[in-house]
Amino acid sequence: MLKKYFILLALALFPLLINSQISKELIDSLDYFRNSSKNQNYTLNEQIAFAEKASSIASRLKLDSLLLKNNRELSLLYYSAEMNEKYESINRFNLELSTRLSDTSGIAAASFNLGGVFEFNYLKTDSAYFYYSKALKAYDFIDDTYGRINTLMAIADIQDTEKDYIGSEENAVLAIELINLLPVNEQNLENLWSLNNLLGVTSQNLRRNEKSLEYHEKAYKIASKMKNGDYNKTITINNQAGVYRKLKNYEKALELYNSLIPLRNIYEGYDPTFYPLIIDNIAYTKVAAGHSDNDVISKMFYEAYNLSEKLDDDVTKLAVTIDLSKFYKKLELKDSTLKYAEKAYNLSKRISSNDILLESMVLLSGLKEGEEGKAYLIEHIKLTDSLLQVERNVSNKFARIELETDQIEAKNEQISKENFYLLLLSAGLLLTGILVYVLISQRAKNKELKYIQDQQEVNEQIYNLMLNQQDKVEEARSQEKIRVSKELHDGVLGRLFGARLSLDSLNFSEGKEAMMNRANYIGQLKTIEDDIRKISHEMNTDFVAGSGFKEIVSELVDNQARAYGYTYDFDFTDDISWDFVPNKSKINIYRIIQESMQNIYKHAEAQHVKIKVLRENDDIILYIVDNGKGFDTTKAKKGIGLKNMTSRVSDINGKIQFFSELSRGTTVEVKIPYSV
Repeated sequence: MLKKYFILLALALFPLLINSQISKELIDSLDYFRNSSKNQNYTLNEQIAFAEKASSIASRLKLDSLLLKNNRELSLLYYSAEMNEKYESINRFNLELSTRLSDTSGIAAASFNLGGVFEFNYLKTDSAYFYYSKALKAYDFIDDTYGRINTLMAIADIQDTEKDYIGSEENAVLAIELINLLPVNEQNLENLWSLNNLLGVTSQNLRRNEKSLEYHEKAYKIASKMKNGDYNKTITINNQAGVYRKLKNYEKALELYNSLIPLRNIYEGYDPTFYPLIIDNIAYTKVAAGHSDNDVISKMFYEAYNLSEKLDDDVTKLAVTIDLSKFYKKLELKDSTLKYAEKAYNLSKRISSNDILLESMVLLSGLKEGEEGKAYLIEHIKLTDSLLQVERNVSNKFARIELETDQIEAKNEQISKENFYLLLLSAGLLLTGILVYVLISQRAKNKELKYIQDQQEVNEQIYNLMLNQQDKVEEARSQEKIRVSKELHDGVLGRLFGARLSLDSLNFSEGKEAMMNRANYIGQLKTIEDDIRKISHEMNTDFVAGSGFKEIVSELVDNQARAYGYTYDFDFTDDISWDFVPNKSKINIYRIIQESMQNIYKHAEAQHVKIKVLRENDDIILYIVDNGKGFDTTKAKKGIGLKNMTSRVSDINGKIQFFSELSRGTTVEVKIPYSV
């Protein structure tokens, strides 16, 4: 009866075991693809393909946390490969999944990445600000200092672009306070320089020029501490010169601008448009200072203009164009002033540079007569009013975005609570329904149970009788097999051996033909003797019928190597009579080879395996050698794979040793007693 229940239980668990095996194989594949996606020896496209396969498997297994982790790594690969659409899509998915899992770190990362997408790809600062604000709240919650710094810098940069200078200044100062808590390194110095440079620019825009100079001086000192801060210093010097020009300290401004000319080889490696901008600044500062070397100034303007055209840089060209117009206005050359003012007007409209557009309108309103000049003045007034209104609305807009973000998060939290309570209520109702159904079903089945129980007792008795009968049949069959084997070996084989000796003695008779016939008979008897011996051994052999042990192991090695994707060498000595090796030893040798090849695939990352089966005196020696990454044998012996192998060798009175060095591969040596 117990045997019957065991069989039924095995049949019930079989699908679960199959599914478990499939899941294990998929998880092994997932680990392989994830590790491969991080391997710098592969191309970027190959790494992306591996990471996509890992995400697909994680999704199939419904391992959401692992899927999110892998998707975050895949997102970085998409970013590196400039796959913008895939980068945006996966971060939207990651944000949704992180929210569902309540993974604040994932919410922060995905929100920050989406902020970058809207800021740089779509130039939508309001959407970028929304996602950056969401990221900042998440980074605050998990106390991620680096995440908070990067997000504050991004928000401050957007606020500066949108002319919310006060808000930009506040967030930049917060970021600096956080960086000052961190150790000094190149990245932190780079961030400190950027923030002080930004504060210098915002202070200048707020007409706090002395404060602006203080920030730029700090930025210069920070750049001096950096390993690669030369370009940063040139940017700071240029910004300082601009502030001094605002303060009408033209000689100091010219001193700083001229100090940048010998450094041309430094900044041209980063930004070739920087040099023509410096030339234009020098020329315009000379004009503002009232210098009279107009030929030199003119040459500098045109050098800057030609370089900007050659570099196809509209921003620098616009700056040079408006400065040329002002230069010619000072010289009272109306036609040239008008020419470059109109160029500046058209170019600033095309690239949406409102500040220079306003300047060009003022110039043109004074140069054009009558209604045409009046039209430029009216356009100037309208644009000024529009920009003032935009500036007034900017800080309100950002405050509104933050409020809407909080409202959305609060609403989502409320929905989550409602869904939780609804789920709890549904689960309670479902459980109640199940309990009622079970009680009703149980009452109906109780009536059948007594009858079934009585019937089972009778069936159990019959089944036990059948099992006893089957055991007796199997025992008789086994005894008969042994009896026949002994009879063949001890009876028939002995008689044939005696007949062969008798025939052999007849060779002393004369006659060549008689001797040849006798030799032929002797050969036939030897063949019969070998066949009977073979039959006798086969009847007592249980390992695998119809195939030799060498062929079985060869097939195992070939199949495993092809399945695991590495090459192999297999050396199998012929100096061992496997028929005389106990089945237990052969089975364990087979399993040790199988276990080793699985371990090599899972852990060693090898490309080639050597397997040798040799005989040395009274021992069978098994060598399994791979060229994988190796391991520390003092730390890895607790692994279940190595324990299993050690246990198998111990069961057959053998010895096993592991030799391994990191990055040098692994050798497994097994010694098993052999005797014929």
